[in-house]
Amino acid sequence: MRTIHAADALRYGWDEEFEPVPDGAVAVEADRVVGMGTLAEVQEQYPDARVRRWPGILGPALLHQGPLPEAPTPRERLHAVLKLGATAVLEEHASTPELRAAAARNDIVVVPPTMPVSRPYARIGAGRADLAVFDENGECIATVLGGRLVHRRR
Repeated sequence: MRTIHAADALRYGWDEEFEPVPDGAVAVEADRVVGMGTLAEVQEQYPDARVRRWPGILGPALLHQGPLPEAPTPRERLHAVLKLGATAVLEEHASTPELRAAAARNDIVVVPPTMPVSRPYARIGAGRADLAVFDENGECIATVLGGRLVHRRR
């Protein structure tokens, strides 16, 4: 089953060189991105796909670079990160066995210190469907982790 995630605009990446695509969309099948463009283009390519639409800018999910928010359980600490639009955390902040196990159970990427991190964001491409939608104030409206909607505010 394909799902089209659509928003007021789409950003393939978060660098200044990327201009948002008005009325943008990403097609997802299972846990992979299979198409991108305007909503009309993506719907033409995948006419039977279910459409999820949000106001805001759809783009790649974030890498949470600081300590994890405090919460009663490791699962709730990681869910707090998902609510911020992040689907990856730095290994140094997921340092306990309980946090690593919760991250593994929820498919949250734990980035090892040997992996260079030059920016807090990824780019959307032909890869795992880790997406987020942000409103005009930068607040996360929705987070998609491996093709699954794991957080929605509206």
